[in-house]
Amino acid sequence: MPIELFHQDSHRCLMFSKLSVEEGEAVQSNQFLLVHGNTGAILDPGGNIAYNELYLGLTQYMAPHKLAAILASHADPDIIASLDRWMTASSAPVYISRIWERFAPHFCKPGKTAGRIIGLPDAGQRLRLGQGSADSFELWALPAHFLHAEGNFQFYDPVSRILFSGDLGASLGAQLDPAKPVTELAGHIRYMEGFHRRYMVSNKVMRLWAAMVRELDIAMIVPQHGSPMSGPAVQQFIAWAENLACGIDLMGPADYRIPD
Repeated sequence: MPIELFHQDSHRCLMFSKLSVEEGEAVQSNQFLLVHGNTGAILDPGGNIAYNELYLGLTQYMAPHKLAAILASHADPDIIASLDRWMTASSAPVYISRIWERFAPHFCKPGKTAGRIIGLPDAGQRLRLGQGSADSFELWALPAHFLHAEGNFQFYDPVSRILFSGDLGASLGAQLDPAKPVTELAGHIRYMEGFHRRYMVSNKVMRLWAAMVRELDIAMIVPQHGSPMSGPAVQQFIAWAENLACGIDLMGPADYRIPD
């Protein structure tokens, strides 16, 4: 069953967080369905092991042919390896960084993505999804390059005020319950720190990101792994990320040696 992150009038944000695999076989990941009236979008639809749950969830809210968009923060397998099946199940276009628009077809049979991949410019874009429908809605693609992919986007929903942050903000651990948002960051850092130090490229990029998102009205930060953050944890996370040494900040000669 999906976790309802937001519901007001005809606008819903739903998160699917349970993979149908043996514990430890694959990293836990979250997939997202935004519903607006009779249309909607899926964000970071995941790999094949996540496809069935998300597809069945989608059909509870709309016909698959009414899906307005498939959005991918970047091109990792846990983000978009199920693309071939979504190309069959819907007629929706795929929005992904223009860096990855010629790589995404490798997840699909030849020709299935023809004319259906829209490359997002590096600067991001305010997307009007479902155009031509009475239920069109807006979603903002925000630049988050090198957090952790070279071409990377986060998606902000101005109705729910949710920032779908991709790998930034991810937490890992069997103890975590994605159904329970974190409201105080201090006790949660131990589930995040190792991942962020390895997967985020540098503190410079973290500082640039923090300056950008402080301009937004954010009710919740929802990453692609682990638990959402809400309440005081939102600004606490932004401050923590802004001051974190990570990635190339931590690398030195000892990390680049010919093995014994």
